[in-house]
Amino acid sequence: MIRLAVIGLMILGLAACETTKGAGRDLQKAGQALSDTATDVQNSL
Repeated sequence: MIRLAVIGLMILGLAACETTKGAGRDLQKAGQALSDTATDVQNSL
């Protein structure tokens, strides 16, 4: 029973890592879009 619980926690841990990695990529893309917009506005002034 304990072995099954440990395996389940390991699987959840791996899933959480993948979710965090995906969220990090999304935040990076949003930051890049914001930076690009700021550069465009600055160039237009």
